[in-house]
Amino acid sequence: MEGKFTKFFYMSVQKSGMMSSKLPALLFLTTVLLLSSVIAMLPVANAVTRNTFNDEHITARFGNTKVCGDHLCGPGEFQKMMEKLNNAEIRHATATPATPTTNTTTPTTNTTTPTTNTTTPTTNTTTPTTTPVENMSKVQNMSQIIPMMETPMWITKTGTLTSVQDPGQGHENHQLAIILPPSDKVYTGVISWTSSKPIQIVELTGPLGSGDDKGQPIWTTDGKTKFALTLVDVNETTGSFSFTGNALAVHYPKSSSFTVSYAVSYMGSSASDMVKTGTLTSVQDPGQGHESHQLALILPPSEKAYHGILTYSASEPVQLVSLIGPIDPAVDKKGQMVYTMDGKTWFALVFIEPGTQAGTWEFAGNAIAVHTKNITPFQVSYTVDAHN
Repeated sequence: MEGKFTKFFYMSVQKSGMMSSKLPALLFLTTVLLLSSVIAMLPVANAVTRNTFNDEHITARFGNTKVCGDHLCGPGEFQKMMEKLNNAEIRHATATPATPTTNTTTPTTNTTTPTTNTTTPTTNTTTPTTTPVENMSKVQNMSQIIPMMETPMWITKTGTLTSVQDPGQGHENHQLAIILPPSDKVYTGVISWTSSKPIQIVELTGPLGSGDDKGQPIWTTDGKTKFALTLVDVNETTGSFSFTGNALAVHYPKSSSFTVSYAVSYMGSSASDMVKTGTLTSVQDPGQGHESHQLALILPPSEKAYHGILTYSASEPVQLVSLIGPIDPAVDKKGQMVYTMDGKTWFALVFIEPGTQAGTWEFAGNAIAVHTKNITPFQVSYTVDAHN
């Protein structure tokens, strides 16, 4: 009995071993067949044909029962969920896009769903920022809004003139050729000429105000409109001359006519603190050692040095004064002429004595004045064109 049992157990083990060796192959074959069946049931992917795959919230484990989030849908719950989704899509599709502003800064997108405010919004009166193109257009049209400041322009002209009888009272026996006629602007420039007779340069300052003609040479055609006359006797038939004034002419103190060819380069400037025409009555010189002298200050002391042209016509022969400084008297006061009013602030003194009562002076310095060594006041009319 024991032998039969042993034989039966041995034969069972052999059969079990055969089944165990065939089991992996059987499982592999079963898997291949199952995958083939599933692939055959799926629709063929096609980029042109629309996918008709039914992508519903359904689980195969529970048949056709739908899933709502992480749980099975209750009665009517799936339908409500689909309605909410559809309504959300409709609101997104029909939302009115925000009107873009003209601000060049890129606006930050606000992803928060805005709440409806039933309060009437207030109107923003702030002017929106303009674009660069609009700004450029405004700059280009700025001259239509704000008048641009006039900048003097240099003008150069040439010509040949034959003189005529001088129309000025007291000059009836003289000849005159007008280069630049009287103007309210100040002419400044240079003239070069060649003429048939030795000539004089005429510069007019004015018209003068009432009572300003007190001894200085005057030019007038009617006795009412008067100009201070600066007559420079160059007495040459050819030359060059720097000038400033309200009019420029060439003059010959005899009755015979002359011919002059000229080239003049000039600019006409409006009156300012640095370019001006005026008449002064001198005062006692405030400088130490000059108490018995007279002074007419044309340009007051300045930290920056002036340079320019002065035309003057005085009631008597004058000296021309230019102050340089202030200087350090302990170091710079070494024998040259100096000028001070208080003994503390010192200037180097440029003192020119042309010996005439009218003329033109190209100057430089920190102050400009006209001076006499007399105790009695004098009158001077002038035109000055200065820069610093």
